[in-house]
Amino acid sequence: QVQLVESGGGLVQAGGSLRLSCAFSGRTFSIYAMGWFRQAPGKEREFVAATSRSGGNTYYADSVKGRFTISRDNTKNTVYLQMNSLKPEDAALYYCAAAEGYYGLATYANEYDYWGQGTQVTVSS
Repeated sequence: QVQLVESGGGLVQAGGSLRLSCAFSGRTFSIYAMGWFRQAPGKEREFVAATSRSGGNTYYADSVKGRFTISRDNTKNTVYLQMNSLKPEDAALYYCAAAEGYYGLATYANEYDYWGQGTQVTVSS
């Protein structure tokens, strides 16, 4: 069974930066497309960013494009989300997810097979 554990969340002032990490274990990491999603209280879970198996392709939600960067290190079984210029509306529980059988990108929640427990990001204004 695949296990995903997020870390790196915290409290940051608007305009600041955080880097989230997600540790993957249980299967061969390099054959999974990876993504980040977030969910704020009272809102639906929304797509944030995705990367292909090699990390060569990336895709972002319009709301974070130009501010967030997704990357992966297949030698460390880890995917990252670098978040810059944070805004109060970015505050949410951030989840990483793994998708089987994708040579490209997965951008919908129902395309993902495994999920982490989430890491909290709080942005003060």
